[in-house]
Amino acid sequence: MGKHTAHIVWDWNGTLFHDIDAVMSATNAAFAEIGLEPITLARYRALYCVPIPRFYERLMGRLPTQAEWDHMDVVFHRHYRDHHIRCGLADGAESLLAGWQEAGGTQSLLSMHGHEELVPLVRGFGIERRFVRVDGRTGPSGGSKTAHMDRHLSGLTGVVASRTVVIGDAVDDAVAAAHVGAHAVLYTGGSHSRESLVEAGVPVVDSLAEAVAEAERLVG
Repeated sequence: MGKHTAHIVWDWNGTLFHDIDAVMSATNAAFAEIGLEPITLARYRALYCVPIPRFYERLMGRLPTQAEWDHMDVVFHRHYRDHHIRCGLADGAESLLAGWQEAGGTQSLLSMHGHEELVPLVRGFGIERRFVRVDGRTGPSGGSKTAHMDRHLSGLTGVVASRTVVIGDAVDDAVAAAHVGAHAVLYTGGSHSRESLVEAGVPVVDSLAEAVAEAERLVG
C-alpha cells in the first residue's frame, strides 16, 4: 500500500452484504402492488439506476405517481426486512476487511440502508471493529449517495480523497466517488450488470478480492 495510509469506503447492500435475493423478492412484491409483472435478476441489473423512481420509469414507461412511489417504497422495505435476515456477507468479506486493516489501511462503511437498521446489522456480523466509521442513510430513501459521501468523508480524520477508494456495486458509487475526488472500483455481484458498470469508466471486478487488489493498485 505504499508509505501513505490508504482508505477504502465500502458500500453495504450488494457489496459487503450479499442481499440481492432479498432485494429481488422485495422489488417484485412492490411491483405486484401496482399490477406490474415480476422481473428477472438480469433485467433488474440491466435497468437499475438511481434515483429509484427513475428505475421504475424504465420499467413502467412512466414515472410512478407520488402515491404509487410512497406505497411501493413501504412495501419494498417491509418485504426486504422479512427476507434480508437470511442473507450473509459476500464471499471473503471478513478476511478482506481484516487483511486491509492489519496491513495498515483504514476503512469505513457508507450505505443507503437506513442508519438505525444498518448499525446493528453490521454489529451482528462482528465486523464493526474493522471500520473507523459506519454511516447509513438519513432522510428519505431512493436518492443518490453523493451528498452522503460528502458528509461521510468530512467526518473522517486523516483521510484524503486522493488516497481513498470507494468499492460498491452501483454506478452511483462511482458518481459519488468522483464528486469528492476519490477513486472507485465497481463490483458485479450486486445491482448492476457488468455492461452498465463499465459505462462508469472505472475498474470493474467480479469479486471483492479483485476489488481490494485494484484498490491497492490505485492508491499504492
